[in-house]
Amino acid sequence: MATRLAELPVEGLRVLVRVDFNVPMKAGAITDDTRIRAALPTLRAILERGGTPILLSHLGRPKGQVHEELRLTGVGERLASLLDVAVETPDVSVGPEAASAVDRAIVDEGVVLLENVRFHPGETAGDMELAARFAELGDVFVNDAFGTCHRDHASVSGIARLLPSAAGLLLERELEAFERVLEKPARPFVAVLGGAKVSDKLPVVRHLLERVDAILIGGGMAYTFLEAQGQSVGASLVEREQLDDVRQTLALSEQHASRIELPSDHVVAEAFAEDSPPATVTTIEAGWMGLDIGPETRARYAEHLAGAKTIVWNGPMGVFEWPNFRAGTEAVGRAVAEADAYSVVGGGDSVAALGLLGLTQEVSHVSTGGGASLELLEGRSLPGIEALERSPRP
Repeated sequence: MATRLAELPVEGLRVLVRVDFNVPMKAGAITDDTRIRAALPTLRAILERGGTPILLSHLGRPKGQVHEELRLTGVGERLASLLDVAVETPDVSVGPEAASAVDRAIVDEGVVLLENVRFHPGETAGDMELAARFAELGDVFVNDAFGTCHRDHASVSGIARLLPSAAGLLLERELEAFERVLEKPARPFVAVLGGAKVSDKLPVVRHLLERVDAILIGGGMAYTFLEAQGQSVGASLVEREQLDDVRQTLALSEQHASRIELPSDHVVAEAFAEDSPPATVTTIEAGWMGLDIGPETRARYAEHLAGAKTIVWNGPMGVFEWPNFRAGTEAVGRAVAEADAYSVVGGGDSVAALGLLGLTQEVSHVSTGGGASLELLEGRSLPGIEALERSPRP
């Protein structure tokens, strides 16, 4: 078990904090500061206990090169306004200039946001020499970036191997939520899986078969399942190289008490376009493609969710960004929100759908990490968490 933030000494210490400030940007402006706000409780806790937070984050995919548009200056400005504390943003993340910024923050009782860690090619390679240069700037380490814990990167797991470390408050909440649904779920336990690619979710389906009572499948991935059953799917998205694996998964489901539920009707269109006229069918003819689950399926899935006590939802039921093909995702979202259940929603599209529908506050836990949450649902261990559990003791 990783050390908790409350158990880590921070008073008078330089506290390196890995945060996930990979926020969406448009024309140089932050369009959604949810990830910055999510880190505030941890940062406030460190400041209140007399520690100096020194933050590390990535932004975008600079691939080891400096990109001016991916500097963290604007992120630091937003953080300062939210935290109401001076935030210094040096244009480097290691070396004497970074150390000087840390020294000033100690005197000013402020915060340092170091420059984009992915400007270093060694970051994504998990280079321990780079991790050691980061570690020189701190006395202890806090990982509060759940969204990067599935990456064995220098600033994620590398520093944790070198300094006494703890999980931040955000990371604690994430781990508690997934432990609750995977290790000790209240029954019935229903999983809802959607999205475009079955290849992204098939390992999750297999792992959950042993744990859930039902798996409700929608989105583009449903059509590979239906094709594997020999049903007509027209021009719908099908990953043909996955058909054998899907058939094996369907056969595996027969060995467990859990049921895989598939759409029985569909909202279809002749073209993949927002203004394409929708039609509702039970059989998809040639030239038509499924873009959402139909009303019969919505009602059946909602009934499953209404009786659930534990729910995991990852992936939309259709092309929810387009109003003509949003009804399935909306029906599932509202059923999850209204259920008398402990509900965990993960994955960028599912979280975006909750926001679009105004339901974010109506579920038990909204995960901040798409890839990390998927890997937990697959039953995999996360390098960032493993490193915390094995870090030097405070």
